[in-house]
Amino acid sequence: MTTQEKFKNAIRDVKDFPKPGILFKDITTALKDAEVLKEISDLLYEEYKDKGITQVVGIESRGFILGSILAYKLGAGMVLLRKPGKLPADTFKVEYELEYGTDSIEIHKGALNSDDVVLLHDDLLATGGSASAAINLINKFDVKELHVNFLIELDFLNGRDRLSKVDAVYSMVHY
Repeated sequence: MTTQEKFKNAIRDVKDFPKPGILFKDITTALKDAEVLKEISDLLYEEYKDKGITQVVGIESRGFILGSILAYKLGAGMVLLRKPGKLPADTFKVEYELEYGTDSIEIHKGALNSDDVVLLHDDLLATGGSASAAINLINKFDVKELHVNFLIELDFLNGRDRLSKVDAVYSMVHY
């Protein structure tokens, strides 16, 4: 069984979360399995080990989990994209729409520079709202390259269509 198949089998579906009509893909059941977590981490490392990544940017909050592991394995720094008011220094902020509401994220103004090769990581690509907002924030720094990675992509929501000004997009599993 491939890593992708093991990961898919370990994901729990939660109906009507966070609101009625949403089928939430819960990765916590996969993360608690040490073997699956290791295999996911190793597979993502193999995907990016030769890309020259200098910074991994994780989207709050599930993007912090594997983002941190990837940063460590790649010998890169870790940059956090957080909800408003959670970062202590001056920030850039972008508001965006979710499939079930609106939100905003922030990044420290000095977090990246034009020499950085960035890997943006999050757990899920749905409609592309949070990923597009994150890309807009990262592009304020005129980084050298921007790679985008998701554990899960919900293809039927066409979120990838909203992702522009990136060098590559990779999703480990598709629904």
